[in-house]
Amino acid sequence: MRLTISGLPGSGTTTVAELLSKELSLELISAGAVFRQMAAEKKLPLEQFSEMAENDDDFDRVIDERQREEAMETENAIVEGRLSGFIVPDADLKIWLKAPVAIRAKRITVRENIGYGEALHAMKSRERSEYKRYKQYYGLNLDDLSIYDLVIESSRWNEEDIVAMILWATEHVKGKC
Repeated sequence: MRLTISGLPGSGTTTVAELLSKELSLELISAGAVFRQMAAEKKLPLEQFSEMAENDDDFDRVIDERQREEAMETENAIVEGRLSGFIVPDADLKIWLKAPVAIRAKRITVRENIGYGEALHAMKSRERSEYKRYKQYYGLNLDDLSIYDLVIESSRWNEEDIVAMILWATEHVKGKC
């Protein structure tokens, strides 16, 4: 079974993907981890790294291609990232997590250990950059959720409840896999 989990920064995709990976014993292929690793290797904050990526197609294309290749080579995987639903078109279940801006920024303050204002500014800047790049490079509109089988408002439930919802959905698609 191949699942994709996508959403904007702070929506909970990484947390949910990690929990699901353990619960279902599926390999986790994460674009965010690759992106953050590349930024850390260059000793750059995500915002600055995103700006660099905006001016160089290779950043996104390398991450997307690496994730696509890994997903296609792995029969049983959770593919987590902003574009995962688009780059794994034959996924058995495509999930989008969403949450209000303020909640996502609060989550980022905890994850990145930074102040709320800094988190909000960096998040909005990163999103503008990504929207621009994905539209320019791939003709994609991240606001178009029509490709997703399940859209979950992650601010309404805790991560265990979200995982339970997704597990329920996977049970209903297993017969079709």
